[in-house]
Amino acid sequence: MIPDRGEKAVKKTYVTRMPDQSGAFLEASRIAASLGANITRVSYNKAVDVHTLFLEVSGNAQQHLALGAALEKIGYLPQKEERSRVLLVCFRLRDVPGAVTPILELIRSYRFNISYISSHEDDSLYQDFKMGLLVEDPENVREFLRSASELCEVRVVDYDGFSKVLDNTVFYLNFSNRLSELLQLNSEQKQALTLDSNRIMQMLEDRGETPYKTFETIGRFAAMLCRYKGAEFRPRVTQREMEGGAKLTVIEPPCGSNTTVLESGEALLFVDSGFACYREEMLCVLDRLLPNWKTRPRALLLTHPDIDHCGLVSLFDRVYLAEEARENFLLEIGGKPNFREQKPEHAPYCRLSKLFSGYRPPREKALIPVDAPDAMPLERAGRLEFGGMELAIYRGNGGHSRGELVAVCEKMRLVFSGDIAVNVHGFTPEQAAFNQLAPYLMTGVDTLPSRAREEREALFARFPKEKYLYCPGHGALLGGIQGSEKGD
Repeated sequence: MIPDRGEKAVKKTYVTRMPDQSGAFLEASRIAASLGANITRVSYNKAVDVHTLFLEVSGNAQQHLALGAALEKIGYLPQKEERSRVLLVCFRLRDVPGAVTPILELIRSYRFNISYISSHEDDSLYQDFKMGLLVEDPENVREFLRSASELCEVRVVDYDGFSKVLDNTVFYLNFSNRLSELLQLNSEQKQALTLDSNRIMQMLEDRGETPYKTFETIGRFAAMLCRYKGAEFRPRVTQREMEGGAKLTVIEPPCGSNTTVLESGEALLFVDSGFACYREEMLCVLDRLLPNWKTRPRALLLTHPDIDHCGLVSLFDRVYLAEEARENFLLEIGGKPNFREQKPEHAPYCRLSKLFSGYRPPREKALIPVDAPDAMPLERAGRLEFGGMELAIYRGNGGHSRGELVAVCEKMRLVFSGDIAVNVHGFTPEQAAFNQLAPYLMTGVDTLPSRAREEREALFARFPKEKYLYCPGHGALLGGIQGSEKGD
């Protein structure tokens, strides 16, 4: 038979019952060769079973059909039910006595035979057990892998021939294992990662996106947060001397919001605070830039309650924010979905942001509203006095995020705009790469895009960039120039 080269080759493992005589394997090998099929693996142990030999063969559908018939004809496959395939799986187990027992019991409960087993230590607290499982009904494998993953980390090494049944299961296992190890997640967090990743995949698949692009983007999100930890956390820092001896410091991390500090005398007013996962790194930066800052009068002003802006609220006893932002945090404190999470297309990404960054909601007693709940959007809704500085508070319209506000210091012609106005053209390469992820995974970062556009236009009309210096939530300073500047 001349093989059809256009058909895709697949692997199948045949469990043969061969006579205990010379040349038995040779005859099977000749049959496979005559059909153009390739034997890729052989397993035989006479001490275990004198007759059973496992043949893994690569070939197309026609070749497998002919091979099975030929082997059956010469008595090597006495029953069609004995045709099986081998699934090669690696179980990562604690290096303690009896750790493999629950896995073996699970294998027995599914009536899988073990055709191969190997294990080794790696100078850690774990051992890797690699097993070949002889499977007759691949439909059972999906549930088996789910059950096994609850006992230990599971990695499927080779599942060719099971592709249609196992692609999603194997992909989820390997994806969640990889990110769980990177982020050091526990089993409950790992399950949450899998569920929310799947929700994002389904949402984007409805929009024509491929699942693999979705998971690759989630993986990049986690990898970038981890990449810039420790010595790799090198934010862009800009400092300016302002009117009246005040000082402005803008800290732009590779990932997450800017943290801007307005310094007047001993008082320090922080605006936004980045991701929680960079707490230690930010403490080192602040120690370097603002000597004795921990002992000085300080407070935090939040432009809105998104996760990438409020990671370090625990450093402050006073957190000034919009009334709706306070309500947002009270929902979290009460264990309920926040305003972002109440929007289905934003919820999975928000939960992953919390999980990946180690976010915790603030303490209720620290939250101090500074706007009037019934004020019109972008109309003056309150004021904030701190350290001899006065800022006018303008209530947002919820276009980007519910609970957003704008703070304006008329004396220094400063506008703290949060994410109502960001400086996209002023991103560092790292910021540009990271800030592409959320719009994709959330299908857009604005809660109400049309409102967000109206709000941004109204803000620039009321406070022209030619006359005011914007301190945005992301990116470099934008607009009017005043004072002297230095940066690193």
